[in-house]
Amino acid sequence: MEKTASSEGFWNSPLSAQQTMKELALLSTQVESWKSIRDKAESALELFELALIDGDEDIISGIADEAGEIANDLSGMEFQLTLSGEYDQRDAILALHAGAGGIDSQDWASKLMRMYVRWAERKGFKSEILDTSYGEEAGIKSAVLQVTGDFAYGFLKAEKGVHRLVRISPFDNDHARHTSFALAEVLPKVEEGIDVEVNQDDLRVDVFRAGGHGGQNVQKNSTAVRITHLPTNIVVSCQNERSQHQNREIAMRILTSRLVELERKRKEDEMSELKGEYVSAEWGNQIRSYVLHPYQMVKDHRTGVETSRTGAVLDGGIDEFITAYLTSLVGDNR
Repeated sequence: MEKTASSEGFWNSPLSAQQTMKELALLSTQVESWKSIRDKAESALELFELALIDGDEDIISGIADEAGEIANDLSGMEFQLTLSGEYDQRDAILALHAGAGGIDSQDWASKLMRMYVRWAERKGFKSEILDTSYGEEAGIKSAVLQVTGDFAYGFLKAEKGVHRLVRISPFDNDHARHTSFALAEVLPKVEEGIDVEVNQDDLRVDVFRAGGHGGQNVQKNSTAVRITHLPTNIVVSCQNERSQHQNREIAMRILTSRLVELERKRKEDEMSELKGEYVSAEWGNQIRSYVLHPYQMVKDHRTGVETSRTGAVLDGGIDEFITAYLTSLVGDNR
């Protein structure tokens, strides 16, 4: 990749060049981290052998502590090996959809959006809300976010699926317990013309007035954009920006990510069918339950990991679930 980056004409395609340089920087960092662990281990081993000859117990004890630090570093690097998918190093497009349950599910979808925004902040990632469809009374019907940071997609792919909430409904005068559902879609951020080619003749573009809370029109001009990809019937709309051009750009960004994900899923389904283990994961069984009443618990149904610290989880503390799930995938592949 370094040879390619230094070749003549490399920057003739700026978008492709920028993507290559970003991947190269990530790989260089990983290689240096592995070299650093190797050098520390070799140095500690040499010192340990000398200490054994001299019988220096203090040095031996110090090396034991250093060995523990090396083991921790190694564990962290080994976990990074779970993020070795084709698009794992990319930014992520996160789409949230309220499910069955009316206003409660719309409120639940908005709480999930906040959870992921807070998680991104904790990781030092940047989150940007690309599009939002608000509920009539509260919450959101759907929202699309872009999370920018190293391996954002690799981490967030663990969150793909249905999330279930059990609580006393704040919208029920009888204070009854309600179960709400929301679906999280996770897509890699890809570039049109680099990762996927989109034939403009395959697109139908409609413009309309943007709507606000409760569905009211908030703009006099038709700036909202809806793009339909005719061969797949994928429909993407965006109305957050004041400019029709910006909304179209964002809608195309989401569409290209959906097309890449569709192709990835098609290949994955083909392999699963060949192995005889195909199971659809759309609006099927939930991946995680968040119970706020009659007790406090968040449980991931794929790994069995659970915690009673519901407040911390809803405030973005989901790394425990992500790590356990990604680690389990490595074990399954072995």
